[in-house]
This record gives sequence, C-alpha cells and structure tokens, in this order.
Amino acid sequence: MGNCQPTIVPYEEFDVIADIKAIRKACKGFGTDEQAIIDILANRCSFQRQEIKQAYFDKYDDELVDVLKSELSGNFENAILAMLDPPVIYAVKELRKAMKGAGTDEDVLVELLCTATNDDIGMFKECYFQVHERDLEADIEGDTSGDVRNLLMALLEGNRDESYEVDEDLAEQDATSMFEAGEGCFGTDESTFSYILASRNYLQLQATFKMYEQLSGTEILDALENETSGTLKKCYIALVRVAKNPQLYFARRLNKAMKGAGTDDDTLIRIIVCRSEYDLETIKDMYLEKYDVSLKDALKDECSGDYKRLLLAICH
Repeated sequence: MGNCQPTIVPYEEFDVIADIKAIRKACKGFGTDEQAIIDILANRCSFQRQEIKQAYFDKYDDELVDVLKSELSGNFENAILAMLDPPVIYAVKELRKAMKGAGTDEDVLVELLCTATNDDIGMFKECYFQVHERDLEADIEGDTSGDVRNLLMALLEGNRDESYEVDEDLAEQDATSMFEAGEGCFGTDESTFSYILASRNYLQLQATFKMYEQLSGTEILDALENETSGTLKKCYIALVRVAKNPQLYFARRLNKAMKGAGTDDDTLIRIIVCRSEYDLETIKDMYLEKYDVSLKDALKDECSGDYKRLLLAICH
C-alpha cells in the first residue's frame, strides 16, 4: 500500500556464472568464507537467487541447498536457506510449521494471511498442496476452532476488495454494525467483525475505524481490547493494524521478536527475508519513527556473528 520501498532489488551486473564460481570457492577447502556468501545472496533478488541455484546444479551436479546445509549452521543457515526458497514456497513452509506438532502458532498464520493479497492467498493454497501434498484450508480448519477458525477461513477465501475506493455510506453502515455487535450490546457478535475485517479494502477500513470512533467515542483498538480476548483478539488487532499501516505492523512484530529475554529468530528471519523485496526499507523507516532506534542498531544488539552480518546486509 502507498509508496513502499524494498531493500533488495535485482542486481544490475548479475553474472550467474561468476556468482556460482564464487560460492563454490567459498565452500571449498578448510572452513567456509561466509562473508562471500553473504555478499552475493544479500545483493541478489529472489529470482536471481533461483537462477544461481539452477546454474549451480547444472554446472556442479550438486544441490546448492545441500552444499550450504553441510557448511553452515544455526540461525545463519536458516536465514540463508530461507533466501534460497522462492518467497511463496518459503511462506507455505512457514504456514505448515505453524500448525505442525502440539499447539498452533496463530501469530504466524495471522501475519502471513492478514498481510497477503488475494493473489498471494491463491498461490499459498496452490503451493501448499505442491509442497506438502495437503490442503491448506483443511489444515487450518482442523487446527483452529470457533471464531478464530471462522476468521482465518474468511481470509483464506481471498476475496478482499482490493480497490482504493472509499464508500462513506458503507463505512458508516459497517461502523454501526461493528458498534452494535460489540460495545453497544451485551456480548460480542464476532461474525460481523470478522466479515468486515476480512472483506473490505484497507482505505475503506480506515474510514470505518474513524467513523467507529465518532459513533462510540472509543478508538477501535481499545474497543477490541475490551470486547474480545485470547487468540481472536490478537487476530483482530493484527488485522486492524495491517489495515491502518502494514509496515508499522511489521515493525511492531520485529520489535516484539527482539523484546525481553531471548529472540524470536524465526520471526526476524521471516519478516526480513520475506519483506526485503517489497517494503523493508519502509519498515525500517517506521521502526525508527516508532522506537527511536534504527532496525539495524536493534539487530546489532540482538544478533551475532554471520547471522547478524547477513540480516544487516539484507537491510542495506
């Protein structure tokens, strides 16, 4: 939405043969030249990285992913492997990971589904089946329940209005419905909230939130804070934040991943790698504005070694 800037763009002097030779050399002999790998992969767009993978296999009859797996470890390895997957393949692996094993990581489902375009959703469904031989909708339906399930299923329909038109009458109508479904009466009618948040365009939602505040005297986020709870509350708040400002939403997610004891490295890697070719430059601006510290400085304090160097290189 709006004017979003990436940090990684196609490398103009791309020479795939030179790149695979340099990577081959970096992995040969005793020790690995991690910096050489970072310099190449963090400065090539996703499409160019796919070409590197293919050319590496054609020339050396080795899968680049397997070679790097044997050379690298830890978060550095995870981040490099994330960069070597086409973005949609990486996303569907993350969706699966969020549902595998005990418990469901709804935060990841929400992050990926709430910020996806209708086209993205269509590709997620298709690629999820190709990669996992499973049905994304069936997995999410089986893994969640109640209102959360209904909301995620609505998002998975992938039929949000993606125009930039605002209908003030509809905003007033929706705001009234949301008010009557929530604060205005006893109990909260979640289906109204879910339908509106999953189907209206972002500018329309912004107009609706303004109208809601005029009607109720309460900011929409405060209303959700009071009216809803648990996972559903997290989903709604994420959706409202995405509708208001997607890049600020990602900045908040990054900050939360680094806050307190320990680091949520999966989230750092996912957002920094996935958003690098869309809006990471804009996310950096939002981070600085919101937290008064640059994203790069935050990463420097939080991460170390080659992993830190790679994330900083992707942030440019």
